[in-house]
Amino acid sequence: MLEEQTRYSRLAHITKLINSKLELREVLEQVTLAISEEIVQCDSVGIYLPEPDGQFKGYVGKPEVINGMTLDMHVIDTDYDLLAKEVIEKKQTIYIPDTAKDNRPDPRAVEGFRIKSLLVLPITYEDEMFGLVYLFDYGITMNLTEDEIQTVEAYVNMAGVAVRNATNLTRKENLIAEKQLLLDLTRDLSMCSTMQEALDKCFYYVGKVLNNFNTAVHLLDPLAGKKIKPANLSRDSDWTEEEWIKTHGDNHIDQTNDRVLEEVCQTKRPLLIPDVFADSRPNHDVCRKFGIKGMLMLPLVATGEVLGALAIPELEKSVMFFSEADIQLAQSIADATASTLSNFLYMEKQEVIIEERTSEIRIKNRELERVVSELETLSRERELILNSAGEGIFGLDLEGNITFCNPASESMLGYEKGELIGKPSRIIFNWQMNSAALSVYPEVSQKFFKKDGSSFSVEYVISLIKEGKTILGEVVTFRDITERKHLEEEIKHLAYYDSLTELPNRVLLNDKINQELTDLQGSNLKLALLYLDLDRFKLVNDSLGHSYGDVLLREVAQRLSSSVPKSAIVSRQGGDEFTIVLPRIQSEQEVLTVVESVIDSFAKPFSLKDNEVYVKTSIGISVYPEDGKTAEDLIKNADAAMYKSKEKSGTHYHFFETEMSDRNMESILLENALYKALDNEELEIYYQPQIDSRSNTMIGVEALLRWNHPTEGMVSPVHFIPIAEETGLIIPIGRWVLINACKQLIEWHKLGHSSLCMSVNLSGRQFEEDNLVSMIEGILQELKLAPEFLHIELTENQIVKNTKVTMRKMKQLKELGVKIAIDDFGTGYSSLGYLKNFPIDALKIDKSFIQDVVEDNDNAAITNTIITLAQNLKLNVIAEGVETEEQLEFLLSRNCTIMQGFFFSRPIKAEELTKKYLLKF
Repeated sequence: MLEEQTRYSRLAHITKLINSKLELREVLEQVTLAISEEIVQCDSVGIYLPEPDGQFKGYVGKPEVINGMTLDMHVIDTDYDLLAKEVIEKKQTIYIPDTAKDNRPDPRAVEGFRIKSLLVLPITYEDEMFGLVYLFDYGITMNLTEDEIQTVEAYVNMAGVAVRNATNLTRKENLIAEKQLLLDLTRDLSMCSTMQEALDKCFYYVGKVLNNFNTAVHLLDPLAGKKIKPANLSRDSDWTEEEWIKTHGDNHIDQTNDRVLEEVCQTKRPLLIPDVFADSRPNHDVCRKFGIKGMLMLPLVATGEVLGALAIPELEKSVMFFSEADIQLAQSIADATASTLSNFLYMEKQEVIIEERTSEIRIKNRELERVVSELETLSRERELILNSAGEGIFGLDLEGNITFCNPASESMLGYEKGELIGKPSRIIFNWQMNSAALSVYPEVSQKFFKKDGSSFSVEYVISLIKEGKTILGEVVTFRDITERKHLEEEIKHLAYYDSLTELPNRVLLNDKINQELTDLQGSNLKLALLYLDLDRFKLVNDSLGHSYGDVLLREVAQRLSSSVPKSAIVSRQGGDEFTIVLPRIQSEQEVLTVVESVIDSFAKPFSLKDNEVYVKTSIGISVYPEDGKTAEDLIKNADAAMYKSKEKSGTHYHFFETEMSDRNMESILLENALYKALDNEELEIYYQPQIDSRSNTMIGVEALLRWNHPTEGMVSPVHFIPIAEETGLIIPIGRWVLINACKQLIEWHKLGHSSLCMSVNLSGRQFEEDNLVSMIEGILQELKLAPEFLHIELTENQIVKNTKVTMRKMKQLKELGVKIAIDDFGTGYSSLGYLKNFPIDALKIDKSFIQDVVEDNDNAAITNTIITLAQNLKLNVIAEGVETEEQLEFLLSRNCTIMQGFFFSRPIKAEELTKKYLLKF
């Protein structure tokens, strides 16, 4: 009865963990713990979860290390482990009481661990396979009963629920990430003005999803019918585009008969070929020329028509593998790109049509010239010939009166047959006789008037009628181009205006700014540019949907247009960014007046389909000529000023300052260089001694990271540490510091200083990593360094940022034996009540208090309070930044004896510290 109560208690505990949404690893660790406590004869419990390639890899279990390997290094090979294969296929539990009588288990594992009995269970939920559970002994048979097996199955079922929940959560997160990526892609594609820009965006996003930047595109050649030709290659490819196209040409590669391209174009579906040489469809000669080992083809399809295909080759791995989800996401990117390419192709096609029609008119005009020339010597029968022409034709005498016209003219102008004869030509168009003109002179974009007074656009040619050298009159040939003009206007509008807000887009804005700047030349007037970015716009899109976001953008455009002077130019840059150009201003006050008007326009809520939403905007301002003399510079600098405004919530504005641009560029250059710093061995560790002043003995050192830039020299951690945290580079850098600092400590121990300790700072980003504790434990075990010699330093703000997670990880570190200190104590925002709850060993008084501790009574009081607090809580206290003997005497008088600072030593390299402190002893 007691056992059943215990079992139910465990099951209830695991259920509680699942429902409290803790991370999967914690739940599964509880499952393995429960199983091992239930089955006492079992020596090992391991849970294996599937990898993307279909293999099952160790995830959690007991013990964590088997035969010198951690569990996550174990992979189940179903070619050898027939037992696992059968469990996976049947999704049934299999118990083998005697492995000597059964050949299904992996013989290598049976022999290596001397396994006598073995239990393998599938982790399933609603018939979906989520993993495997292994129970086995190390030489003593488990002798499991049916009740014990059923008990284990109950725990495994709980594991199935946990894995299912985690899997569903991961799927949702992936769907959100994919949705955002497609939204970013759609935004970027909408801003593209050329086909090449659209392809570059496509290459970038496909490479980001598949982690393969060797993307190429093969497009239909409009001059060669349906023949597909290599068109463009990603700029980040291992090949250059010139080499890529040249190789196709030099080897006379005919892609018309390429079976892979043909299949993708016919099926309009993606095609993955993991190993090209194991498949008969690819052209093996071509694959050898380019070094292709595997390939993925994505069709470019728009409105049902194939435009071409994207080719993503594998040049390194022998077998290419992508998950189905990644392939589908990449295909979605291809589909979105295909729609954009189709629009570009449509515009190009319209331009070709216009050019062809214009060319046709020129040809027919030349034919008409010939006809008119012949008519000069013919009788009145010429009118019969003119009646058959599709263009409008009418003749004029020397006074401009109409002498004849064909049916097409009468029809287009709205007159009855013969009604135009004898009427003056001015009722149709503004005619002037020019006897000195050439025999033919065309007019484009002219208006002709109909009988009802309405007008329409025509393209016409006037030819002189001559007899010898005498001019007898003129012949007018015209054609209705209304439809063509409408098409041209539509194309022009799409090219220069934002389709959502009807505001000028970036292209038109640049033209308008450049025109305004040209007009300002030689005057004392200025031009101001306001760059606006909506705050919380992404929240509106994510919570209400993109249709609401579109409504908001249109409403913002209307409010901005109504809150600025008529001379101002309001434009949408793209996304949620707008610009306002104020031309011909004389003072800063004019700009501020418009800014206040804009801010007032955001004071009222926006009504989004019965939802009221308050939206603010961040504004950056640049002024010509102080902040730039070109449109590009003014926009860039206003953008930089806008980001300064975004540092505060609500609506704020900033004028551009040179430091903003310099700081942004410096940050970008530092970030790019920092990516290479670790690989190029530019990072160094300096060490600052920690001294016990009572005995004047070094008891420990603090490891401090330095960056020796190849051209800039030593870069301050104040500049590069925030960049490393923002980009995530602090994770590999922090691990590198831990490993090398511990290695150096071991070297000092070997010199006889076996009590020396090493203090290492951890950033907040490192402390958020799930594997932080296991990573530190692994380093200590690999280097064989006792944990008590490693001191981890955290700031106050770090430890209170996420109290539960922080408390758990700090306890785990303490369980390892690692010491924990609070760095820069007194400068954060923590409550002193936290000190008694957190498992810490020491407080480090921030150097800002120590600097003026002798002269400043407030700092002296704070320092004295921290020392007293630490002593009452039985914590060690370390004073940082000790630089003078007066500071040292003050601290000693308060019984604070452990110190570090320039009074003792600056941070120095390991070799110098060894000579200065360790070789003397």
